[in-house]
Amino acid sequence: MKRVMCFMFCVMIISFTVVTYNRKNVTLGKVSLFEMGSATLMVGNNYEQEVKINLKDKEKLKKAFYAIDKKTGMEESLFNLDKFEKENLHIKNSGNGPKILIFHTHGSEMYADSKDTSEGVIGAGEYLKSILEDKYGVECLHITDKFDIVDGRLQRDGAYERAEVVISQVIKENPSIEVVIDLHRDGVNENLKLVTNIDGKNYAKIMLFNGICKKWDDGKLINISGLENPYLKTNLALSFQMQCAITNFNSSIARKIYINAYRYSLHMKDKSMLIELGAQTNTYKEALNSVEVIAEALAKVCL
Repeated sequence: MKRVMCFMFCVMIISFTVVTYNRKNVTLGKVSLFEMGSATLMVGNNYEQEVKINLKDKEKLKKAFYAIDKKTGMEESLFNLDKFEKENLHIKNSGNGPKILIFHTHGSEMYADSKDTSEGVIGAGEYLKSILEDKYGVECLHITDKFDIVDGRLQRDGAYERAEVVISQVIKENPSIEVVIDLHRDGVNENLKLVTNIDGKNYAKIMLFNGICKKWDDGKLINISGLENPYLKTNLALSFQMQCAITNFNSSIARKIYINAYRYSLHMKDKSMLIELGAQTNTYKEALNSVEVIAEALAKVCL
């Protein structure tokens, strides 16, 4: 029943809010998530307009749901939205041991008013764990290591590799784990705030992220050697269903799913996702409000 309710809206015409920007490409500095490059986005004087999108129209849905980094592309064979929608991503919430693993490749990321890292993405991860356990009855394991700190200093380069050593061992030692979440927050220009107000409550905007291990080379989209991911299609199905569930809560809270070239932390378990929870310009409270939305979406998609 939960699965049916989660995707009922996919057969309806809904009002979808998009932000339209001036046609001008600029680089928004070094975005924390993108270790291997900067993210180029469309920016300028923005305004909102209501657009009617038929969610049965898969081509319009791709445009509404996905943002593609210039280093890679959307290969048709990977983006079968009908299969994404039908994929069974429910976990077996029975037996001993944690079912959901939460960690942070960039554990030192904080928010505008964070006093310390306990009020950054690590604090947000702990809140997500508490909701999933207390409200939905699913045991979680939260790893609070800061993989972006080396010898007491910030070192983002190599954070994914350092995280992989630890997280792959955690998964090996806890075979009950079925879902893996790498929780981040984005890094943007200081004058950009990723916030939306819903019924008087401020929420940090949520962006799901996929690395597809492919990049452009001489006009061809090729696999990146050494960055294979056997779980790529399941990763993509999970982010799609999560995007549906988050949009169903309120379309204004969901940013587009960002597709980039590399692998990141999504290859250690089939049901893996990387989530950008707001940015450094959001308050910690805005981030926590959106954690509640993420937990609700997870419950619809995986429980």
